[in-house]
Amino acid sequence: MGKIVKMGLIWLIWATNFWQLGMSIWLNLPSSGTKCVSEEIQTNVVVLADYYVISDDQTSLEATISVKVTSPYGNNLHSTGNVTHGQFAFTTHEAGNYLACFGVDGHNPKAGDVSVNLDWRTGVAAKDWESVARKEKIEGVELELRKLEGAVEAIHENLLYLKNREAEMRTVSEKTNTRVAMFSIMSLAVCITVSGMQLLYLKRYFQKKKLI
Repeated sequence: MGKIVKMGLIWLIWATNFWQLGMSIWLNLPSSGTKCVSEEIQTNVVVLADYYVISDDQTSLEATISVKVTSPYGNNLHSTGNVTHGQFAFTTHEAGNYLACFGVDGHNPKAGDVSVNLDWRTGVAAKDWESVARKEKIEGVELELRKLEGAVEAIHENLLYLKNREAEMRTVSEKTNTRVAMFSIMSLAVCITVSGMQLLYLKRYFQKKKLI
């Protein structure tokens, strides 16, 4: 029993550390056009992201970029231009894919691809645990257990969200299959009706010409 509990704690610690890592992405932006990243997020989730242009030569001028973040329904959550670094934060009010698009501004001294690092964190990973520890005066093991509790709750909520999405997709699939079957039956009925009318027309035509 002790070994099982120990393995469970190790798994929870690993899950928490994985959850807290968030999503760090290295983007190579072309000199023209944009490059976007997206993540499917449920409602009432805190999102925090930092981005900055990575320069190989610190003595040269850095290219500036424009950033635009939109919600699943197209609402503008963050928009800026002519920057080399920045941050955006929001709490989701819609479930779905949140899109962050990056593009190089007209001023690009390198005249080539521009590298951007994006640190995208959601849920537990975006929570300011230092402020929580100071406010509630907790530290050490108690703080780690609080992080574990938050990670478990986040995982449970995401599992419920995925389960609901699966049920919705199954309902949509069943409705689609029913509509396709109805359309197939209607198409078959129309084909049979048209064939019968053609046969009747040909029979009358042959009778009129006294061919039968």
